[in-house]
Amino acid sequence: MKINRPSRGAIKDSTVQWLALAALLGMLAWSVAGPSGLLAWGESHRTLVERQQQIKRLTVERDELQNRVNLLDPRHTDPDLAGELLRRNLNVAHPDDVIMMVH
Repeated sequence: MKINRPSRGAIKDSTVQWLALAALLGMLAWSVAGPSGLLAWGESHRTLVERQQQIKRLTVERDELQNRVNLLDPRHTDPDLAGELLRRNLNVAHPDDVIMMVH
């Protein structure tokens, strides 16, 4: 009686198929749970929204600072802003000034 054993070629092909299947499953798992996979898209979107809000806040702050810089241009300084800065930074006041502390 002859025993049917798989040939070496069939065993090699089967091993290659299992390795290919394992590689495909690994790539699938990586595409779902990896750092840029499907599960990370939600957090990436949340981070994007936070950064866009931060950019808006910083843009407003930058514009306010640019306005103050423009008002302090040596060629045409705004007298009100210059007086305010002098009083605040040098702790001086005109005798008829009314000082109100605001916090």
